Amino acid sequence: MKYAITLGDPAGISPEILVKSADCLPEKTYVIYGSENPIKTAEKITGKKLPYRRITVPEEADSSGFYLIEVVKGSFKPGNPDKNSGRASRMYLQTAVDHILEKRVNALVTLPVSKEFIMDEDFPFAGHTDYLAYRSGVKNYLMMLLCEKLKVALATTHIPLREVPSSLNSKMLEDKLRLLYTELQKKFRIQKPVVAVLGLNPHAGDNGKIGDEEITVIQPVIDRLKQEGMELIGCLSADTAFINYGKYDAYFAMYHDQGLIPLKMLCFKKAVNITLGLPFIRTSPDHGTGFDIAGKNKANPSSFIEAVNLAVSLSEHSKQD
Repeated sequence: MKYAITLGDPAGISPEILVKSADCLPEKTYVIYGSENPIKTAEKITGKKLPYRRITVPEEADSSGFYLIEVVKGSFKPGNPDKNSGRASRMYLQTAVDHILEKRVNALVTLPVSKEFIMDEDFPFAGHTDYLAYRSGVKNYLMMLLCEKLKVALATTHIPLREVPSSLNSKMLEDKLRLLYTELQKKFRIQKPVVAVLGLNPHAGDNGKIGDEEITVIQPVIDRLKQEGMELIGCLSADTAFINYGKYDAYFAMYHDQGLIPLKMLCFKKAVNITLGLPFIRTSPDHGTGFDIAGKNKANPSSFIEAVNLAVSLSEHSKQD
């Protein structure tokens, strides 16, 4: 099994995280898509070494260890992102996705990119998830973040809050809940998942007194899927739904901050982002580029280590199947 790692924005904390993680990852074959200069800079900053070998194609990665495909040559200054660092992060990702779709690597772990610098008229995607789905030809996909304590999937992701209500419709919610349920069974070996479904409005609408999306859209979907045997609990009021998080195998939140604030409060340094519904395994750490601390030897690699561990674990389960 070969695990692709994209370097993310080379002006951020990703090179430092990668170097710091070298001694903590399982003994597997890792193909890094990036640039050599920021890795060398991170080695000087941290006093650590990433023992990699340079290759030109993933087929040259013939044993366990780290291998670097230098997609972009150039120098990048930590903490100083620009269009060049954004372009580089885009090219790392595009090359890695080419290879995983060609089945030349087996799973993908992505380090953080900057939405501000990666997006342009040729790349209109607000981050990894939508781009990976587009390249894979997948229409129904789902962002889920998880840690040891809980799993949270999102009905909507990186859109303005004012657009959330109009984005929720019966078909979308039904498709995503079916996908979540199936992936919990298939990837995480949960035979009969119990999923808590959150409402959109405060107090889940209070029977239509402060919003009716629960009555008109969300609850009918829950009732329909429960009749098929899915164990769905809700609509739950989001302000109290996480008090007893141990009761549920996963949460299904209506929008980004509704689900991720409690998750990040509980396990920010250990949380992992996974994209469900893709034809390959993709994970990433649950943090951003950290431009404010880049180059200062302050980056914590824990979330990235967890992301790699999850990709390895899920890949090995998939291989056994």
